[in-house]
Amino acid sequence: MGLVRYSRWASRLKTLNSQTKPLLSFSSSSSFSSATTADNENPGRPGPPPIRVALTESFGRGVFATRKIETGELIHTAKPVLSHPSLSTIHKVCYCCLRKLKTTDSSQAQRVSFCSDECQRQAKGFHDMEMRADWSAYDDYCRSRGFKYPLLVKRLACMVMSRAAFANLLDILQPASLSPEMIVEMEEGFGLLRSAFENSNITGEQMSFLTKQWYISVLARIRINAFRIELVGALYDDLLSSLAASIESEAAVGNAVYMLPSFYNHDCDPNAHIIWIENANARLKALRDVDEGEELRICYIDASMDHDARQSFLSHGFGFQCNCHRCLTGD
Repeated sequence: MGLVRYSRWASRLKTLNSQTKPLLSFSSSSSFSSATTADNENPGRPGPPPIRVALTESFGRGVFATRKIETGELIHTAKPVLSHPSLSTIHKVCYCCLRKLKTTDSSQAQRVSFCSDECQRQAKGFHDMEMRADWSAYDDYCRSRGFKYPLLVKRLACMVMSRAAFANLLDILQPASLSPEMIVEMEEGFGLLRSAFENSNITGEQMSFLTKQWYISVLARIRINAFRIELVGALYDDLLSSLAASIESEAAVGNAVYMLPSFYNHDCDPNAHIIWIENANARLKALRDVDEGEELRICYIDASMDHDARQSFLSHGFGFQCNCHRCLTGD
């Protein structure tokens, strides 16, 4: 796992409060949390994250600091609204939170496992519905093409049918631009997903939302908003001692979608970083001092790649050409 050096802070572009229109701010009742205390009278109670979501001048929504954030500070944490383990790790991690299991029972190789009773309880929102269908054809479709995001669509569909989520859960997120070839591949996946439900006698009102348009719309949003979950372990909680923008794909335990982290824009020389310690709960930390009103950005890819490689990855994987300061200077 290569180390990434962040040494270009002085020339970073800063966005002032007066240039942005607030879209979302956070109170102490928010579903996100930070490490700061709300006030001196409640030293053990986390305060609201020191951030707000606002419109940027050229990148749509972004996340901005509402006060000065110091290097290494935990900005906030976030729980996934949707997650699924990789097919290669499905029997090695918790089927709910993606925590690595301490032991794997070879006699239960065809069953999924949970790390705790709490995760098993939380999984009721999708697991019971999943168990009713035969997913072999759908999983083979994903495995043979190297697809991971259709697994998240399957899980969301099960959550909607179980009334654990609304069908429009991800509508707030920006969708990817899709080529005709991508849409054809997605249509094949939709057919397999719907057939799996129909063959398990799930029909009628429960499946009324499951149209081709819904499937493609959800997948288009997941495509550019999902995070690959790479656990670094409980002993690796100091970002400043060993920074890494990416780990080899074999280290990924699954993928997840979040609300607030999905609003962070990209920069090849970021001032914030997202990390996963033991499970799919995300932690956002500052990589340097961030001024009040400055936009917080993370790197979507391996920041140690050269200029051309980064441009290629971002163009093909996320559909945009990066014009951050580092890329404009040819670094």
